[in-house]
Parts: sequence; C-alpha cells; structure tokens
Amino acid sequence: MNGSANGSNPTRPRVTIVTPVLNGARFVGGAVESVLAQSYPGVEYVVVDGGSRDGTLETLQRYGDRVRVLVREGAGQAEALNIGFAEAAGEVLGFLNADDLYLPDAIAAAVDALDAHPEASFVYGEADHIDESGDVLGPYPTEAFAPDALARRCIVCQPAAFFRADAFRQIGGVDPALHYALDYDLWIRLSRVGAPVAFARKIALSRMHPANKTLGSRRAAYEETMKVLKRHYDYVPYDWVVAHANHVADRRDGFFQESRASRLNVLASLAVGLFINSKQWGRYLRDWLAHRRFRTNRN
Repeated sequence: MNGSANGSNPTRPRVTIVTPVLNGARFVGGAVESVLAQSYPGVEYVVVDGGSRDGTLETLQRYGDRVRVLVREGAGQAEALNIGFAEAAGEVLGFLNADDLYLPDAIAAAVDALDAHPEASFVYGEADHIDESGDVLGPYPTEAFAPDALARRCIVCQPAAFFRADAFRQIGGVDPALHYALDYDLWIRLSRVGAPVAFARKIALSRMHPANKTLGSRRAAYEETMKVLKRHYDYVPYDWVVAHANHVADRRDGFFQESRASRLNVLASLAVGLFINSKQWGRYLRDWLAHRRFRTNRN
C-alpha cells in the first residue's frame, strides 16, 4: 500500500483515508498500522498534523512514503479534515481519528457496500468501543438508517463510515465551525444527498478514554450537538436536553461515569427543552412525558 493511489485496481473506486492529529503520539501508530494493513489495493492515506510537539511526527516519519503527512500549524479537526480531503484523489472517502482503528478488510467491506447501493451517499458498518488499552468495552449503538432515528441520536459510528467524494463536495465538506459534533452534522447533511445504508459487519474500533475530546469537554459537546440538531431539525429531543442537565448537575461524562436523572434535573429539562423548542413545545412536552425517568443521584 502506498501513500498515493498508485497501483489501484481501475475497476474498483479509489479510496482516500484522512487522519487528523494533534499530539497523538500515544495512539497514532496503531491507527496508521490499521490503515496500512488493509487488503484493499491502492488506498491513499493522508495524515494532517495540527502542530504536534509530542513525538507524533517522529512516529509518522517511520512509515516513509506509505503515508502522506501534511503539517498545518493550528489546524483544528474540521479544518484538518477539509485540508486532507481537498488533496484526495479517491472517489470514496473515510476519516480515522488518531486513537481509533480499522479492523481487517474494513475498507473492502465498505466499498462492496457502496457498490451494492449506488444510491447511497455513504455506508456504515458496526463497531466496538475500546478503552485506552484496546480492551473491548461493548458495541457502538449503530442502527439501520431512518431519518427519524438520525434526528434523535447519532446512529453512525464515525470510523465505520465511508462516503462518496462527490457527495462530500456537494455539501461543502466538514463544517469548520464545529469541534465536537462535526461527524453527526456530516451524516445529517450527507443523508439528504442520498439515504445511507448500514451493513452488518464489524469494521472499526472507537477508542473511549477520559482524555478524548468529546469526553474531556462533555458540556461543550452536548451544547454543540444540541445546536446542530436545532439547526437541522428545529428540534432538540428530550434525551439530549436531559443528558446536558444531568452533566451540568453532576459533571459525570455519561459514558464511564453514569449520570443519573434526579427529579430536579428532569424538571429542569422540561423548562429548558420547552424554551429551546419554543416552536414545537407540544412535541417536546409529549417527548418529555413519554421518556422522562426519575433516578436518585448517588456518588
């Protein structure tokens, strides 16, 4: 496998994978190895570094021309992705964060799914969550695509998703204003170009650890996700509103540390949710009544 698309099979679409990284020396080698080990021929692999100072670049140098490394000081994740994809020769695109991994034959399975569903703007497989050591924590809750399901929760695991380059360019790429919900926003916009298709094969590992961006900035992540939902649907479901209220109250990350919906938090989610969803307050009230659960907070 080369850092360029040289040697690709002309009868199969070329694939470009982009990894954005900043000070990711601890995990980036594993991500790179998982891309280079793929069976699919001629994958173009681009890593965009935002100015690492921890040995990330030294790690990447070990791979020589098998990985194209672009250094863009100060680039955030969204900007790094757009920079990488602007350089892409592939007709199929995917992005793998520096702490995530592909499973064997992931790219081949995704291309097969895209070939089988020419109407789909993207496809996504199944994935597991893993911890810092690589031990499996459990499955990512992917679901078969339905517009209503995507409007309530992110049913797509980011490293298990692959999308068509023309659809990506049609929607204008990744929103550079987003830091936490950029993938969720991307799936929503791509789904309006062509309904995505889920396929039943585990192809990726999504690493969860306290230092990762989403868990490390949980309040900001919840708030950005709610803004994305409001923008696209003019509605923020109860589950997101109460999760934010719980985190504000107990500062738990909601993944390793379970947040518990106290009566006060649930009542706060009613007031906040009605305010956020002022144009759809009846819908939110029904949502709240159907899903509210009271639990006592415990340490």
